[in-house]
Amino acid sequence: MAVGGKNPLSRQIVKAMSVFGGVQVLSVLCSIVRIKLVAVLIGPVGIGLFGLYNSAIDMINNLSNLGIRSSSVRDISIEVERGSRQRVAEILAVVRRWTWALGIVAAFVTLVASPLLSRWTFGDSDHIWGFIALSVVVMFNALTNCEQSILQGTRRLRQLAQVGVYSVATGLLVSVPLFYFMREDSIVPSIIAYFAAGAFFSWRLRNKEYRDIAVNLSLQGVVTQGAGFVRLGFFMTLSVFLSLLASYIFIAYLNHTSGTTVVGYYQAGYTLVNRYAALIFMAIGTEYYPRLAKVCHSRWRTRLFVSQEINISLTVLVPVITLFVLLRQVAVDLLYSDDFRAIIPFISYASVGIVFQAISWCMAYVIIAKGRGITYLVTESLSSLSGILLNIVFYGYAGLDGLGVSYVVWYMLYTLIVGVVYFGKFKLTFHRSTVAMSVYAVVMAVASVVAMQAGLLWIAVVISVIAIVVGVIAMRRQLNPNRSLDRKMGKI
Repeated sequence: MAVGGKNPLSRQIVKAMSVFGGVQVLSVLCSIVRIKLVAVLIGPVGIGLFGLYNSAIDMINNLSNLGIRSSSVRDISIEVERGSRQRVAEILAVVRRWTWALGIVAAFVTLVASPLLSRWTFGDSDHIWGFIALSVVVMFNALTNCEQSILQGTRRLRQLAQVGVYSVATGLLVSVPLFYFMREDSIVPSIIAYFAAGAFFSWRLRNKEYRDIAVNLSLQGVVTQGAGFVRLGFFMTLSVFLSLLASYIFIAYLNHTSGTTVVGYYQAGYTLVNRYAALIFMAIGTEYYPRLAKVCHSRWRTRLFVSQEINISLTVLVPVITLFVLLRQVAVDLLYSDDFRAIIPFISYASVGIVFQAISWCMAYVIIAKGRGITYLVTESLSSLSGILLNIVFYGYAGLDGLGVSYVVWYMLYTLIVGVVYFGKFKLTFHRSTVAMSVYAVVMAVASVVAMQAGLLWIAVVISVIAIVVGVIAMRRQLNPNRSLDRKMGKI
């Protein structure tokens, strides 16, 4: 496999990052516009209905999918790498049949359970027909997940990006007249429109390369061949559930001890640090995961791929982190209001944790790429438990500011947990340039926070300028196949 020359690995990563980063930003912007329209045209009741319906449907979708959206990418990528068109066609058929079967079952369960969902969600029976109508959303979601996992696994990244762009844009365009003319009654149709758009464009832009290959699979064959990614998906789903449960437990604890105002501050700060950083991680992961799955059998290739991914991620993140810390008050005032300035120390300290989050995230994907579901569940469970305990301890000592420090310690500990598997169990290492980049990233992030907390604005400005200049130089070096890890990759 040659990835040097005119199309080095770094260029693939940066291209994917820019494309899918743009898709994520567009998705966020469309979401902001949609919520704003609901708030203006319908009011608080619209926001409430929107949040409650979406929460219930998201829970059903996550549980019913069994993590196949992510876990099947591994199997598809491996078969594509092996090069047998017949085997690729078979695994695509297996993925489609599994996801369709789960989608049908989940839609039926949603339909039957609509009276219970209405009572559990709203405390009455007035929204039964809403959940009956939304049962079709579960089918749309199954179709979307199925075709998107195939596009990702077969590295049809251009089509995958198009699905994301067309879906969110169409969903918003359809929702605007619905909000205007139907007001409160538009919430359910709007949700259906978004999922329908995703299903339509996923099907329209699906991978058609293998449709001419005849596939004859018995029910037993479908079950047997799909057992691997279904088992991995189950562990991934359970890991997500435990993470959500841990978050819920801490928020409930925070609400009980300090009230809803502090909960609001915590949620706002956590969203600024974690969820917006996740946009970058999701953009990178779309290309990184299937590429890593193809080479996970080779220790040397895996080491180089992980090292390159960490280098590129930190090259992009260090300038972003230093600018974020420098402009932290502007960000809070712009996205929230000056009433939320109490979260500024919290988000400043926590921004250092993003560095460790990037490093640990790149290593954690190796566990998934190798199909080690139980190992992944153990690492994520330890992380969730650590997060709760650290938050409680640090909040008790330093209040909201302590939660920022807790975030850093949490991801340092998670990096250690994942590192035990990466370095110990898998016998993998980092390239020396990755070690140097990691140390540099931590030093720059800490220096930026210390400068701002000490009121030394001019030093923080200098740090940001240095980070940007070094980032540009480092990126140019990364993109030069003769002066980066791409030279090594070209030898494979």
